[in-house]
Amino acid sequence: MVPFRKPGESESYDLMGAAAARNALRDAGITYATVEQAFVGYVYGDSCAGQAALYHLDINGIPIFNVNNNCASGSSAFALATQAVESGAVECALALGFEQMEPGAIDMVFPDRPSPVARHEEAVARLMDLTPEEQAMPPALCMFAAQVDALLDAGVTEQTIAAISVKARRHARDNPNAIYRDPLSSDDILETPPLFRRLRKLYACPPSCGAAAVLVCTPDFARTQGIRTDVTLTGKGWCSDRDRYFRGTVQDVMFQALSRDAASAAYEDAGLGPEDLDVIELHDCFASNELATYAALGLCAEEDLNDFVAREANTYGGDIVVNPSGGLLAKGHPLGATGLAQIAELTWQLRGEAGSRQVEGARIALQHNGGLGSAGFVHIFKKG
Repeated sequence: MVPFRKPGESESYDLMGAAAARNALRDAGITYATVEQAFVGYVYGDSCAGQAALYHLDINGIPIFNVNNNCASGSSAFALATQAVESGAVECALALGFEQMEPGAIDMVFPDRPSPVARHEEAVARLMDLTPEEQAMPPALCMFAAQVDALLDAGVTEQTIAAISVKARRHARDNPNAIYRDPLSSDDILETPPLFRRLRKLYACPPSCGAAAVLVCTPDFARTQGIRTDVTLTGKGWCSDRDRYFRGTVQDVMFQALSRDAASAAYEDAGLGPEDLDVIELHDCFASNELATYAALGLCAEEDLNDFVAREANTYGGDIVVNPSGGLLAKGHPLGATGLAQIAELTWQLRGEAGSRQVEGARIALQHNGGLGSAGFVHIFKKG
């Protein structure tokens, strides 16, 4: 990957994407000429932006597929690369993701046509009795504020939500790829007025720019090319929404049910459970979403969220280390790059190459990424 940056402080998307791809090729010790297909995820870009980035490496005719699945665009690219390799269509595929974002809350790019998240907005508005004025807010702000409300109404404290953002900054301190590495206290967070309803600014991840890339190949290709084979994909769960989510709770609409279904599929595929995990990179686009995901992944029961966070079960020295990179909250969230950056971090953790962020003895890692609208991905990786 390349270090994530604030909007206006990065190179253009194509240069970031090319740099991340070169970094992945350098790590594997192979050339772009050995890649047979490429899948490129991004949200805020024109069609064929993937070609614009990869043509900096070479213009050699390989198929390049562009993918937009909101915040899960990078994971979608990885899933397609994996599928191409597992099916036998290719031996080596590249998954690339990048984003060149602008400041401010995420909003509709094409407001003159039906919103692809209208179904989610309507369900949340109905469940939370949102006024027409509240519904006019940017969709992400409106819906994640409802998620915060749902957690607080269920007994999760503001101190628990704030502790997630505090942990993110503490973990990011030792990550040179992270945007926000300065510490935060709970008071810093809770003393700021809410942006909307009970959603506070520091519960949210920042708009970001960056890129990340992952190479996927067969074991035989790796051995032939001299690529290390000590990290393997051992389980995967991919899904979109189910109709029943929209008849459930706010949390069901807002990723939790999607994440639970994706995780269940990944656990079954890997023959593992949450008790087997050592390290997780999950989709903490908002601190509230990290908490909702704890329950979805089976790390703890929803009624135990306050205790799970209070006893620091989610960090070094606890039950499991969640987001050692600093997560989206501190490392940043360039939408198309996020899922692949998560996989890069977990690969370094399983190789024992994460430096001062290293999770001691890490052998099994889980990546979780979601895009509203919706697309859910959980991947489980194993060392050795």
